[in-house]
Order: sequence, then structure tokens, then C-alpha cells
Amino acid sequence: MIVATHNYQPGAVDAALEFLKRTRWELRMLRKVRVWSDRFQVLDINGDCFEITGIGYSEEAVTELLRAVNAAYDPKTIHDPTDLEYKEIAAGRRHPWAEDRVM
Repeated sequence: MIVATHNYQPGAVDAALEFLKRTRWELRMLRKVRVWSDRFQVLDINGDCFEITGIGYSEEAVTELLRAVNAAYDPKTIHDPTDLEYKEIAAGRRHPWAEDRVM
């Protein structure tokens, strides 16, 4: 079930990031992200989601949206075309304890 939708305007990444921040708390734990050629969808563990239309995996700005939801993706291949309907990426990754410390 789509909880909320935002229409992305080219160059307006800040508005899309603000939408993600506002709507993030309406969902449970984030589970995955689906990125089509023309839309971006974030799903939680209950299957509820919110989406941003007008942006797809071929756009440079999609990497900022993926980082905002802690998606585990490869920045080198995210923009490559696919034969599948969409790209599905795990979301909500966690950083290991003391990852930032130098040993």
C-alpha cells in the first residue's frame, strides 16, 4: 500500500530528500528499495511504501536518495540499464560497531 507520493522535479533533490525525511517515520523498519526507470519506492517490513515519481536508476540524483534510506547498493552499477522491471535493493543497512576507529 502506497502511503505517500512525491513528484520529483529535475534538479530538486533537496525537496525529495525532505519528503523522505518527513515520511520515513510513517513506516516501520525499512526493508527494501525498488528503483524503476521512472520511479523510486521504499518498502517497510509490512509492505507499506512511499514513492517518488519522476526519478529512476539512470539519474545521478538517485544515489543521494539511496544513501538517505541506507540502501546497500553498488555506485558503479546502479545507473546501468536492466532487463528486469525494476532493481531491488536492501535498505536499512547498519554500520558495525567501531567501524570508524583505526586499529
